[in-house]
Amino acid sequence: MAKTKLLPKIGSKVKINFEKVKDRLPTKLIEQIASNPKAVIVGYKMTDGRSIGLILKFNSGQENWFFPEEIERG
Repeated sequence: MAKTKLLPKIGSKVKINFEKVKDRLPTKLIEQIASNPKAVIVGYKMTDGRSIGLILKFNSGQENWFFPEEIERG
């Protein structure tokens, strides 16, 4: 049987690993993450068929998705 990695549950508090995302995000989002990298998982997103992304909500109310390897448990 194939090994699977369990995704964090919706409602989990997580922290964005800034070093893994700083080169692919818009400046405004980079600034927000740099000032407060914490967010809450509000959903999942099918990406390119190889992975499932996590939809995160920041304190500002803004939502964005990230790959699971780009976040750390809260």
